[in-house]
Amino acid sequence: GRYQPDLEATLWFVACEAVTNAVKHSSSSRIAVELQEEGEHLRLVVSDDGRGGVDPSGHGLRGLSDRLEAVGGTLRVAAGGPGTMVEAMVPCRS
Repeated sequence: GRYQPDLEATLWFVACEAVTNAVKHSSSSRIAVELQEEGEHLRLVVSDDGRGGVDPSGHGLRGLSDRLEAVGGTLRVAAGGPGTMVEAMVPCRS
């Protein structure tokens, strides 16, 4: 199905930016992008098997967080071990 254009555009931007960051900085051999509907939310996860070490408070991730907050969403970044996971959650609107 389709969702509100602002949600689709926001998630597309987050996915593109997260993949670009992984390609530029992670030295990964694998990047995965997953999108699924979970109850009343859409969940986007971009993960890689790279070296990790991303700064969750960095400028780029702050920009993603701001975009998500504008549509009622949240950003979570996990980069403690090998690899990095960027998770975006946005409420589905009917």
